[in-house]
Amino acid sequence: MATDTALRVTCSKAELSAALGVVSRAVSTRGAVQVLGGILMQAENDRLTLAATDMEISLRASVGGQITGDASVVVPGRLLTDLVRLLPDDNVTLVHEEGEGALSVTSGSHSSRLNVYSAEDFPRLPPLDVSLHRIETQALLETIDKVGRAASRDESRPVLTGVLVRFEGERLVMAATDSYRLAVKETPLSAGGPELEAIIPARALQELVRIASGTEDIELGVHENHVIFSAGDVWLTSRRIDGQFPNYKQLLPETFEVEIDTPRAALLDVVRRAGLMAQRNAPLRLRFAEGELTVSAQTQDVGEATESIPIDFSGEELEIGFNPEFLRDGLEAVAGDTVRLKLINRLRPGLLAAPEESFWYLIMPIRLAG
Repeated sequence: MATDTALRVTCSKAELSAALGVVSRAVSTRGAVQVLGGILMQAENDRLTLAATDMEISLRASVGGQITGDASVVVPGRLLTDLVRLLPDDNVTLVHEEGEGALSVTSGSHSSRLNVYSAEDFPRLPPLDVSLHRIETQALLETIDKVGRAASRDESRPVLTGVLVRFEGERLVMAATDSYRLAVKETPLSAGGPELEAIIPARALQELVRIASGTEDIELGVHENHVIFSAGDVWLTSRRIDGQFPNYKQLLPETFEVEIDTPRAALLDVVRRAGLMAQRNAPLRLRFAEGELTVSAQTQDVGEATESIPIDFSGEELEIGFNPEFLRDGLEAVAGDTVRLKLINRLRPGLLAAPEESFWYLIMPIRLAG
């Protein structure tokens, strides 16, 4: 190797492609800051470390191989990821010469040169040498799956795009709301978690689900206004969202007029079928009558559907409308065979509850015409 070579890496194409596939999910797609569309490559401890950030989250992974030099360089993220996946040989060699504005990529008979950015322009990422607490992967990911779906996608209210994450001794509490629905889950932990109460972007937690599936433990730490997760060989950091999360305990009604336990799968199937006819913001109608629940939907120029299932209900008839997607999400989040429906009247929120799971899903009604 020439003495002026700043970085030279020969590694497995499969390992490099897998690491790029993980890290590239944090590459910014907005294009306003060019370097954020890149992946930082640097040699650390005889491994090639890859990192990307969009200033909200960052992802870091590493691969082993034959590595010399200690330079850092930023390579166009999507381009490198796509290129490595298509390379013809099982191995790939990456070379970046000091002072040159390109990265050389060779594999088998293929060779190419990619224009690069200066590593000095890449944002400084939170350090990873922080105190970490181990958390069971299954407990954390199941809680994220149930709660994260209720977070808002409207960035005009940043607090609602996040999930409230709080560790209370040996209990993890998560809550999310988009102001039309609220999901709350309490999960016991076999070992106490860190002292942490933070609003974490739902997107960051969804990325954690992707990278941590299949690992036994996740490690969690805090650095200033960032939360740091470690899962296997991958690190995810996320900024905390500033602001005051709504007091979810005040949003949950204390008493309900109607409480019904019903088989979850049967109700979910009916909601899915009828929901196909609830288009263009049309509501899903639920009519509770003696021993029967009728679910119906109608959209002009599309069609209509009606289906009934037996339930344990008696008393005055009650009809209430819900957003079909929100109702389906809530039913899908319940793990057990039975779901408890709690209602007050057609104008007040309804609640899907799974008491044995310590899970509650509140959903605002849609005012029905007629």
